[in-house]
Amino acid sequence: MRTGSGWIRRGALRGAGLLLLGLAPAKAAPESVATALVVSVDVSQSVDESRFRLQMEGIAEALEDPSVIGAITGNPGGILFAMVTWADRANLAVGWRRIANRVDAAATAALVRATPRQAGEFTCLGQMFRTVADAVLPTLPIPAERVVVDVSGDGIDNCTDADSLAEAHAALLATGATVNGLPILVPGENDVVGAGAYRAPGYGLLPTPLPQERTSLEQWYRAHVIGGPGAFLLAAAGYGDFSRALRRKFVIEISALGR
Repeated sequence: MRTGSGWIRRGALRGAGLLLLGLAPAKAAPESVATALVVSVDVSQSVDESRFRLQMEGIAEALEDPSVIGAITGNPGGILFAMVTWADRANLAVGWRRIANRVDAAATAALVRATPRQAGEFTCLGQMFRTVADAVLPTLPIPAERVVVDVSGDGIDNCTDADSLAEAHAALLATGATVNGLPILVPGENDVVGAGAYRAPGYGLLPTPLPQERTSLEQWYRAHVIGGPGAFLLAAAGYGDFSRALRRKFVIEISALGR
């Protein structure tokens, strides 16, 4: 009959054998990480197939970039990464993954590149805020010292009334997350935003979540997107500049550097 003390003696003998052979026991995985990063990407009607692929490739290239990998490996245990795509609804396109080294980064980049385009017409930013707060952040597999939600897009919310958007934004910030913005500026297309009214699904004709005045997309992102400890905004000069801007943004976010 195998007794508990017998198992203990055998375990002690095995441990002694490992020490004699010069083998150290395997290190346990860290129980927390410094940074959990949610990359949240606008895939609404203004984002055609070419723009969608530029965004997916830009995220994948950023994950594979040596400076980003250096920032990741500078954190004990690496980081946690997830990607959300959003239009009429928000979808968890890449679930939580730990990235601790170049191999992990390449595997995650491959998943990003393989992400299918999501159907959707509207830019429902408020819906994305609610989804991240209610369904994505609560599923973190291990605790993170800081949570960063990285929001990119080329337009303002056009399917949420102003009060609902503010409530959704406040609820996300109440989780303790930092929300950073990466507005994609397309000359001649979104130079100014926020004028007039729009028709939102289920809402009818409502005012935009800004006073009825012309403003820039950067101003709108500062007012309605970014928030939380150390929040910042870094714009991309068109879709062709998305990859460069995101690489810089990742390094700042993962390293917790000031701008």
